[in-house]
Amino acid sequence: MEKLQIIKIGGNIIDDPNSLRSFLADFCRIEGLKILVHGGGKLATSLAERLGIPQTLVEGRRITDADTLDIAVMVYCGLINKNIVAALQASQCNAMGFCGADGNLVKSQKRTHAEIDFGYVGDVLRDGINVKQMTALLEAGIVPVISAITHDGAGTLLNTNADTMAAKIAVAMSASFDVSLICCFEKNGVLLDPENDESHLPVLNPQTYAELKEKGIISKGMIPKLDNAFEATRSGVRTVVVCHAKAILNRTYPDHGTLIVSR
Repeated sequence: MEKLQIIKIGGNIIDDPNSLRSFLADFCRIEGLKILVHGGGKLATSLAERLGIPQTLVEGRRITDADTLDIAVMVYCGLINKNIVAALQASQCNAMGFCGADGNLVKSQKRTHAEIDFGYVGDVLRDGINVKQMTALLEAGIVPVISAITHDGAGTLLNTNADTMAAKIAVAMSASFDVSLICCFEKNGVLLDPENDESHLPVLNPQTYAELKEKGIISKGMIPKLDNAFEATRSGVRTVVVCHAKAILNRTYPDHGTLIVSR
């Protein structure tokens, strides 16, 4: 099968123009088929605060009311997505920006929860990835840049966790491609000490993950990131890595990343 790399970028890399520029330069030089999925939560939070719209996160997942959804769509699909596409095009990488509603690429349903009203938050449907359309874009020589906004098929946009989107796309595409899922941010993978970048784990299995969560060493936004990473590796994605953005080009994962394994 042909190789496909699905790379998710988030964290402080999105917020810092110099870090983002460096990451995108490396991304352009990656050979072969590739898809870029991005978040941008901190920029959305910053804009919401400037507009006086309170924000609430539960274990790294944003409660999304109507005003917050408007901000997420503007920031993710507009400001961040188009700046990324413009930067990639400037480096002769033929990128095109999408959200889940474009071409019906990613369909979701509004989240239901017994105790928490998440508002306009979308959970990707079991068959919600449009593999045919995604494949057609790749075959046309386009590098899809996908923001973390999906749709329900009935006209409603939904805010969706970017790590979830990347993992669901990776799983769906693994039926047709040899897929690697690479989740990049500003840390050297999963850290035993959040303040020490040298404390990263080269490999993380489910048992160690459960122990670190119980001790509170892994918490907040790392939980959905790693939940999705483990789901991907259990569901047929060949390689799943959580790593520093600087590791994507030279594949320096043992030094700057954590390999996620299913056992």
